[in-house]
Amino acid sequence: MTPDFHKTVKWRLHAGHTASHSMSGRSRVGFCLSAKKRKRMNLAAFSEMCAGHGVKVVEIDLGQPLAPQGPFDVIVHKLSDVIVESEHDQQSKHLLANFQSYVLAHPGTVLLDPLPAMTRLLDRFTSYQIMSKLHKSLRDWRICSPPYLAIHSTGDLASVQTAMEEQGLSFPLICKTRVAHGSLSHEMCLIFSAGGLPDVRPPCVLQSFVSHGAVLHKVFVVGDRHFCVERPSLKNFPSGPCDRKTIFFNSHEVSKPESSSHLTALDEQTPSLPPPSSEAMAALVQELRVQLGMALFGVDVIIDIRTHTLTAIDINIFPGYEGVPQFFPSLLDHIKKVLDQRSGASGFQQNT
Repeated sequence: MTPDFHKTVKWRLHAGHTASHSMSGRSRVGFCLSAKKRKRMNLAAFSEMCAGHGVKVVEIDLGQPLAPQGPFDVIVHKLSDVIVESEHDQQSKHLLANFQSYVLAHPGTVLLDPLPAMTRLLDRFTSYQIMSKLHKSLRDWRICSPPYLAIHSTGDLASVQTAMEEQGLSFPLICKTRVAHGSLSHEMCLIFSAGGLPDVRPPCVLQSFVSHGAVLHKVFVVGDRHFCVERPSLKNFPSGPCDRKTIFFNSHEVSKPESSSHLTALDEQTPSLPPPSSEAMAALVQELRVQLGMALFGVDVIIDIRTHTLTAIDINIFPGYEGVPQFFPSLLDHIKKVLDQRSGASGFQQNT
């Protein structure tokens, strides 16, 4: 379901225990990231920027006791691998327990983001429940999410069509894995009729496909700032069932910045859609920050070609922030804001 545990052991981040004590009053921010995430983010460059602002970045070695590596004013982390693998791997379970023990013993350390909030978003069943309520709270902005159906087991398949009608789903459908993390979470399929339902592999989520002119708006959130980046996306498909075979695809491949997938090439000339309203996007981000209790996340948004409705289709934990040149200064600003709140709150923990 996720990369094997040996990849998780790359959490041995080597600069962790070189500075065990607060240095001349400088704030200490621990980063607990996988080797891949660290490299992609270019944490070394971010550390240099922070150093010029009185903030010391410490790379946490999750395989070693955390207390000697501290103290930490803030910990920025993406423990998705460890959280998912802890369900079936004892060593991951141990790493996660050690991390949680440290956090409980140091309530003054601010976590970006809280573990329970992050764990919720690893489950698409839960994140889709959150998205499905957006049309009520954001009614004035005409923001919604497509109807969806959670499939728990193969035993559910017999009743899928009935449940689809009850939930208002229509073909074509996108099928996504329940676990919203790891390479397999990008493996999806498009199902065009009841004949394609045997291709479903529970546990998973079925979501009505919305034609959106092959444009995906990736919204990257950093505290109270957000940035929108356009990416290629799936082309339009006629609504309603047809006898087309199921299309299997990798969403990461389809929506890469320079993607040239045949699935993103429009079959017909369609008028370009208006860009999403910046006010509506701001309202969406603000609502999600409240609902999620998180500061570092992304949301994938499309615009329905028929109704021009803003449609949220996925929420992402601590995304890559590719194409966001302001990411470093925004992250540093948010960390400084959290540090200010922390020092002004006399040890009261502020999570976002």
